Amino acid sequence: MRDRGYFPEGESILRRVHSERAVGLFYGQRALMIGALNPLAFVGTIQHTNAKQKPFQRLSHTAEVFETIFFGTRAEADEALAFVHKLHERVSGEMPEDTGAVARGTPYSAFDPELMLWTLAVIADSGPAFYELFVDSLSADEHERLWQEYARFGELFGMPREVAPRSHLEFREWWDAKLSSHQMHLTDDAREIGYATAFEIPLPTVRAPAKAVHDLIMLGSLPPKVRELYGISYSPRQERAFRATVRALRGVRPITPRVIREGYNTGSFRLVARTERRRLREGRRTPQVA
Repeated sequence: MRDRGYFPEGESILRRVHSERAVGLFYGQRALMIGALNPLAFVGTIQHTNAKQKPFQRLSHTAEVFETIFFGTRAEADEALAFVHKLHERVSGEMPEDTGAVARGTPYSAFDPELMLWTLAVIADSGPAFYELFVDSLSADEHERLWQEYARFGELFGMPREVAPRSHLEFREWWDAKLSSHQMHLTDDAREIGYATAFEIPLPTVRAPAKAVHDLIMLGSLPPKVRELYGISYSPRQERAFRATVRALRGVRPITPRVIREGYNTGSFRLVARTERRRLREGRRTPQVA
């Protein structure tokens, strides 16, 4: 029997959402920027991965792993998952100091169910946010099916199913409460890396016009609470420009060939990683934590 992967084409709504190249180019950065609001998640990532010195190479690699799981065969996905599991075995420790509502000495682990849910949640919020911006609104039933598939995605990484909200409605209630809670806190490092992940992505100079559009869309897509916590302003003029840009992108989508608008973003991810590596070789600054 043909291996159609964990999210089969033509059946999986998660695959449908993430096969949109525009979604793939945005959701990961937004997810990581919001994810940095959780001190335990951020410190664990910074202390135990190369995100400390090479944040965009990490982002690029993570994005490729996710696309392998979204679109690849089960065999390909299982190989990627086994690699990630080995990396996650290194991620454990204690908070080195009081950070927001998190006390010094609080333990963290990549296998902590609540942290695994948080990591999933920022993806499950960001993916459909961009799909609905660029493509079309999702019905209540589609949102429900998509949430259940996201929960399955989390399970593939070891997240216990019982830790996740049972329905999309429960997820949205949990998410809104979490985002507005006192638990959300940005360290200085988290603010720098989180902001840079979304707005300082390294690209060749020739891509500057496209990056300006990218940054506007990223800014407009953020929840107001997130902009507030990062101290990012968002003017009525920017809002109008954001809405006009989204309308224009939605307008050209129907006449864009499917081979262009859908599929892997591997080439784009690797371009970012190469640009960061080149900047580091040249001694140029990238967002780094000392």
